[in-house]
Amino acid sequence: MKIAIFTGPTLLATDARKFLDATYLPPAAQGDIYRVALQRPKAIGLIDGYFDSVPSVWHKEILWAMNAGIHVFGSASMGALRAVELSAFGMQGVGAIYAAYQRGELDDDDEVAVVHAAATSEYRAMSVALVNIRATLAAAEAQGIIGPATHTSLVQIAKQIFYPERSYARLLEQAATHPIHTADLAALQAWLPGGQVDQKRNDAIAMLHAIMAQIRQPAEPKQVSYYFEHTIYWDYVCQTIQPEHSDALETNLLISQVFDEARLERPTYELAQRGAYVRLLAHTLAEQQGQQIADGAVEEAILAFRRRNELHTPIAMQEWLTAQRLSAERFASLMKEQALARTISGWAAYNITRGITDQLRIDGSYARLVERARHKQQLLREHGRANVGLAESRVSRQQLLEWYFVQRCRQAIPAEPGQYAREAGFASEQAFLQAILREFHYQGLTQISVTIAE
Repeated sequence: MKIAIFTGPTLLATDARKFLDATYLPPAAQGDIYRVALQRPKAIGLIDGYFDSVPSVWHKEILWAMNAGIHVFGSASMGALRAVELSAFGMQGVGAIYAAYQRGELDDDDEVAVVHAAATSEYRAMSVALVNIRATLAAAEAQGIIGPATHTSLVQIAKQIFYPERSYARLLEQAATHPIHTADLAALQAWLPGGQVDQKRNDAIAMLHAIMAQIRQPAEPKQVSYYFEHTIYWDYVCQTIQPEHSDALETNLLISQVFDEARLERPTYELAQRGAYVRLLAHTLAEQQGQQIADGAVEEAILAFRRRNELHTPIAMQEWLTAQRLSAERFASLMKEQALARTISGWAAYNITRGITDQLRIDGSYARLVERARHKQQLLREHGRANVGLAESRVSRQQLLEWYFVQRCRQAIPAEPGQYAREAGFASEQAFLQAILREFHYQGLTQISVTIAE
């Protein structure tokens, strides 16, 4: 990939190819420029990008791309906005819209915003951008179709229309309710079919010509004067937007929708979010403490994961990877993170007790758990069962595991209960069994108490 261009409603890819041979991609969302930059193209052109339905292109990913030696251009729409914001850092803006924002004549994002169709319809625009309406009205005045007063009034009316509803038909409809010269409106309506100015398209084409001129020269890699700082948040975002398969660039909208589904199931999203933070912090702590992954730790993590998810055969494993949209390489990377978390967990255990306690308080669980722990301890002491072992309880290890996993948790007994215990935070399998035994006796005594009370 030599050149990558993000476009959509402003300039259809089929039309853009007439001006520049490049890889044309859908409107950009957060992470897309970073993904493309990983492939080290000579230049990236940003025309269209998402505004509100999907997280927008992040400034820092553009800075990262330029820091990696890639020339980044912007024009017409989201590209013009980002080019103005990052011009001091070297992003190259092109076109009249970029220049108007740069001079401060335009300042609102909705000047370039439109609604558009889906990919199956080539992202065709379904509304008219305000910058195009401005350019069209300016041309109409220059040609004597409307007067200066009508021009000013129509711009003000267009500005008040919500951007998804902007069209010339809607503009004329709204204008008819205002004190505007009727002859001007009639003349404009007759002139519009052949007189409309598509400034966004013109600027997009100008950018393609600028990129062509750039690559025709023996251009050097982009040189920047700033220092790119790798923050923890940047590293976290990079982990979440790494390309996982060949069509990753086409899935930004689907991924966002998956996130929405998870957020609607709030516990699902919060659990995933916490897990992501744990892996990130484990990575950061490992670097700070100089921790290394023990020999065989990754293989052990993979085996434990497969046992826990009953992925016993290669076919089952491959089906799971396909369903999760994961490559084998990305899965191995995830397991390396899991192994790293386990490696550092021994060190972190001395520092995390208070943090867990505080988190339980934040979650609102601490008071309930304290009350249950006190009641359990009191009841077990009263009946002489606070510290009894398996032999005294006349319960076998297998019976205890069956009671806990099958009857209480409604799941199969893990192949390696000891591994399960360590992953659950217990110091050993013995500590885990003792906790289950106390719960077993507590449940029995609670049922007795309920029966007596009845």
